[in-house]
Amino acid sequence: MSDIWVWVEQFNAQALPVSWEVVGAGRTLADGLGVELAALVFGQDVQGVAQEAIYCGADKVFVCDDSTLADVRAQPYAGLLSKLAAKHKPQAILAGATSAGRDVLALAAVDLEAGLIPDCTGLALEDGQLKATRPVYAGKLMSNVYAEGDTVLLTLRSRAFPAVEADTGRSGEVLAVEPAMAAGEIAVQVLGLEAAEGEVSLTDAGTIVSGGRGVGGPEGFEPVRQLAVTLGAAMGASRAAVDAGWIPYANQVGQTGKTVSPDLYIAAGISGAIQHLAGMRTSKVIVAINKDPEAPIFKLAQYGIVGDLFKVVPALTAEFKKRL
Repeated sequence: MSDIWVWVEQFNAQALPVSWEVVGAGRTLADGLGVELAALVFGQDVQGVAQEAIYCGADKVFVCDDSTLADVRAQPYAGLLSKLAAKHKPQAILAGATSAGRDVLALAAVDLEAGLIPDCTGLALEDGQLKATRPVYAGKLMSNVYAEGDTVLLTLRSRAFPAVEADTGRSGEVLAVEPAMAAGEIAVQVLGLEAAEGEVSLTDAGTIVSGGRGVGGPEGFEPVRQLAVTLGAAMGASRAAVDAGWIPYANQVGQTGKTVSPDLYIAAGISGAIQHLAGMRTSKVIVAINKDPEAPIFKLAQYGIVGDLFKVVPALTAEFKKRL
């Protein structure tokens, strides 16, 4: 049997948290099939990430440490992944369902003429066959998808799988590989990066506080922001609030924004349009605050507060400050 592969996504030579969730899921599959787990680490100055991948469960790591891979660009990353996969023919290749993960695995799937199962929230083996669970119809239903073909590619939703703990006593093989493309062959060039400062990442957040049309305007997000700061949470928003220009697109949760799976999701002034629910339906606990008792979001929420968010949210913030 062929190996299971995982792509360890990194930024500035630091692995993204979702990568260790992917490694953990890959380790479970490899153990169930009785095969090895191989990690793919591409970038610049990433030898430390490669060693960390071994500590977290990889039996071997394919490392390409090259300046052309310093920025995560889909073309050179997918080209290298496809080249390696065509040679070694792994059973499955897993990656996080991040923007880069979706791009890289989609291009690689085309190159390999292989199946791609996106946004998985569960993986299992049935009689040696891989079964993936993923949301369909904007998250209203969960579908079991069975993989066919020599190699299948899968992206895993962030926080849907537990992160693996590092074991510094583990050892493994590190294999250096060459990039698949020269610098001049890469069509997309990165001219600069601008990082958001002082905000909790929506994708990785354990708690998210979101505001919607009910906040009434840009200033209406202030009580939502104060609650998020008190809880150490990320700030989210519905598409309606983003389209109105009240908050940046980076904060949008939903079908056309970010898909999140926090432990706690607090929705203030969000009615619960299906597009928004698609992005946060897998949150473990959902608390809805809305003055309309018929708001659709109450059907999904475990806890609902019918009331004016401008009274309820500050009251929650004050109480949390006392208790925390």
